[in-house]
Amino acid sequence: MASWSEFAADEPRLADGIRVLLQQYGPGFGYLATVRADGGPRVHPVSPVITAEGLFCFIIDSPKRRDLERDGRYALHSFPAEESDDEAYVAGHARPVTDPVLVAQLAHSARAEPQVDWRLFEFTVDVAMLTRREQHIAGIPGLAPGRPAVRVWLDPNAQAAVAAPLTVPQTRPTRLSRDVQCTAA
Repeated sequence: MASWSEFAADEPRLADGIRVLLQQYGPGFGYLATVRADGGPRVHPVSPVITAEGLFCFIIDSPKRRDLERDGRYALHSFPAEESDDEAYVAGHARPVTDPVLVAQLAHSARAEPQVDWRLFEFTVDVAMLTRREQHIAGIPGLAPGRPAVRVWLDPNAQAAVAAPLTVPQTRPTRLSRDVQCTAA
C-alpha cells in the first residue's frame, strides 16, 4: 500500500492530474465509496485533503466512518468537471491517523470544526486512474477523435496488482505503466 506521497513521487504528472480534478472546486471534492457490512457499496460526497504528506479525509460519525473502521477498502472518484468529462479515481485502504501532531496540523489547515465528532483517515493508493477526454489529448498519434486517454498506475507492492493484472478495455494502447497496459476507452 503506497502513500499518496510515494505514488506522487513515482508518477508525478498522474498524481498532479488527479489532484487538480479533486481540487477543481476548491480544497477538495469527490465521491467516497466504502464497503457496507453486508458487502454492498456505499457512496458519499467528501472533501479529501491532499498534502505533501498524503491523501486524507476527515470523516464524521456516520455509516461511511463505520465502514472504514471495519473494512478500510475505499474508492475515491472526482466530482464531475463542468467543462470536460475528465475523471480521476484512486482506490486503496483507509487507516485512522493517530499522530496527534499531524491530526492537529491538518485540522488547522483544513479548518476542520473542532466541536464535530470527526476522525482523520489517511488513504493509501493501490490504484490510480486519470481519464482525459478529447480536448486534452488532441494531437496524440493513433488516438481516434472522441476516444479518451486513460492512464493507470498500480502500486507494485499491492496484493491486487500481483493477483490479477488490470486491463482497461479497448484496442489502442496509449501508455504502459508497470504491469498494466492502459488503452483508450
